Amino acid sequence: MRVLLDCRWIFRELSGVGQYTAELAAALIRGGAENEYLLLFDDPEVRRRTLNAIGPPAAARAKSLLVDYGPFDMRAQVSLPALLRREGVEVYHAPNYMIPLAAFPAGRRGRTACVVTLHDVIPLVYPDHAPRARKRRFFWLYRWIMREVGRRADAIICPSGATRADVLRELKIGPERAGSVWVVPEGVDPRFSPGGTGEGWDGPEAVILYVGRRDPYKNLALLVEAFALVRQKVDGVRLRVVGPADARYPEAEERVQALRLGAFVSWDGYLDTDELVEAYRTAAVYVLPSRAEGFGLTVLEAMACGTPVVCTRAGSLPEVAGDAALFVELDDVEALAAGITAVLTDRGLAEDLRRKGLRRAAQFSWERAARETEKVYRAARGEEET
Repeated sequence: MRVLLDCRWIFRELSGVGQYTAELAAALIRGGAENEYLLLFDDPEVRRRTLNAIGPPAAARAKSLLVDYGPFDMRAQVSLPALLRREGVEVYHAPNYMIPLAAFPAGRRGRTACVVTLHDVIPLVYPDHAPRARKRRFFWLYRWIMREVGRRADAIICPSGATRADVLRELKIGPERAGSVWVVPEGVDPRFSPGGTGEGWDGPEAVILYVGRRDPYKNLALLVEAFALVRQKVDGVRLRVVGPADARYPEAEERVQALRLGAFVSWDGYLDTDELVEAYRTAAVYVLPSRAEGFGLTVLEAMACGTPVVCTRAGSLPEVAGDAALFVELDDVEALAAGITAVLTDRGLAEDLRRKGLRRAAQFSWERAARETEKVYRAARGEEET
């Protein structure tokens, strides 16, 4: 089967979608020669980096294509259908929601099957999740595109059952097509592992770690308020925020200033994989107070590094974390502070979460994700499972 994986979603600074795409590409290509893979890029530096990460022997089994238009460029809507025909592509896999609509007419199977990964539909479920985002300003267009994807895709991949339920409801996919919406959990890069003695944090300063964006639904401002309460009970504690700055959402920084916590909070911006692994390893606890998650990969990354996790039960997080996280009530600052404090002060609890987290994270691999994704490719083509 000739499969084109759209790698234009891999940017120079890896986002969640970009990381998913890069990891999946590597696992699919390393997994064997059952399929012929084409990788589509729009950045020569990203192409070089991605192929080097896959490894020359494995990467040689794939063909890479370079175009001069990104996933949101209108030229893609015109040029991609022709490229798919020219290359004889049997399955086109978009690792995010934007597809070349003209290549996939609604209601009929074409020469090329369309597979789309929808990581979440949070903007449809919670329209005010990020009020200053483009998806909010152009909500009518985003909703139309998403529903067209639902009509045109031969198969949709979701990273969790919670996201699958949201996709079925919000994209109005009826029972007759529900079988085309699959759950394929993501994996964890093997580089995310315990470091040093493997005994977790043990130092004079306890670091509370957050990794992610600053959109309001992530609840970073609430974490700042909880941090202020934790400092009243635990000495030598700091908050470390990893993720890109976002001038649209200054609420967390404003809370830091209002609560006079500036000396105890660090804003680290984007970290590459090795730096991120070290951030997890040196943290006493990882906290995700989010109101919604399509998967929550950072929870697994923290667990894989041996870091105890405190999080909410939002969206997919109960599925992903299982019994290996300390769950707290959503939007409850005192409950969040109490959970963090418990992990920082109760070594038995922290070690229990650490052991459970390592076992839990070990259940998620990109090799498994690749095998399950290949099943989706065959189903999208109408092939029977062998």
